[in-house]
Parts: sequence; C-alpha cells; structure tokens
Amino acid sequence: MRHAKSGWAKPGERDFDRRLDDAGLIEAEQVAGVAAKRGYRPAIVLSSSAVRCRQTAEAVRRSINGSTEFRFLDELYNAPADAYVDLLEQSRQFDSVMLVGHNPAIEELFATLVGMDAVNRTIPEGYPTSGLAVLDHQAAGGDWILTDFIA
Repeated sequence: MRHAKSGWAKPGERDFDRRLDDAGLIEAEQVAGVAAKRGYRPAIVLSSSAVRCRQTAEAVRRSINGSTEFRFLDELYNAPADAYVDLLEQSRQFDSVMLVGHNPAIEELFATLVGMDAVNRTIPEGYPTSGLAVLDHQAAGGDWILTDFIA
C-alpha cells in the first residue's frame, strides 16, 4: 500500500514529518475500509516510520480491528524497491504481510513482483496514493499473482 495523499512540507519541516492532508485522511480510511470488508487482514503490517505512512497504517489498524502486528521501520523511508523485497523475504514466517511505503519504491516493487504487463493494465497512470495491491504468492512456481487492487 502506498501512503495516502500528503500535504507539502511546511517551511522548516522535514519531508519525514509530512502529514496526510484532509483528502489523504479520507482516502486512507476508505481504502482500509474496503480492504477490511473484502476480508484482507494481514498477519503483520510493515510500515515506513515516516509520519504519512504511520497515519496510513493507523487507518488500516482501525479498520481491521484484530490481532495484526504493526511494525514501523526507519529503513523503509527513502528505500529502494530492493529493500521492500528483502523485507518480504525476511517475513516468510507470516502467512500474510502488508507493506505501507513510498513511491517510487512501491510501484517498482509492484512491477518487480507481477511484471510490467500487470502494472500497465492495473495502474496505467501510475501508482495512486492509498493504492493497495493485493498479491498472492504461488509457492510452487515462486510467482506473485495480482488478485485485487483497491484505490
């Protein structure tokens, strides 16, 4: 999941501290709500520790209302897609993982896992804020399959 729409940094404010704007707060709640209604409840949510990602992950927490573990990781801020892939590899003990992060890494991760054809069909204009790609990992072939996209 890409973090929801955020405002621009205020004078003297670090990019890391940017908050969701009003539209972003609404869209995060909407996407999280749709995901919960569709039964998506990850075992763990790994989120960038940047404020806008934390706020997006907290919308997920409110919607799923369960035993999901949440971890906020500094290493996902300004990280390349490879760092997200590494985290997925390190999280194999969980039956489902949600990543909450930043573009361009989220879009690059999506392309790495499902291929450019799926990316072009699903998000031809780029990865939207609050976009949530739901993927299934096919253990036998090691492939990732796009099963849903919520925006």
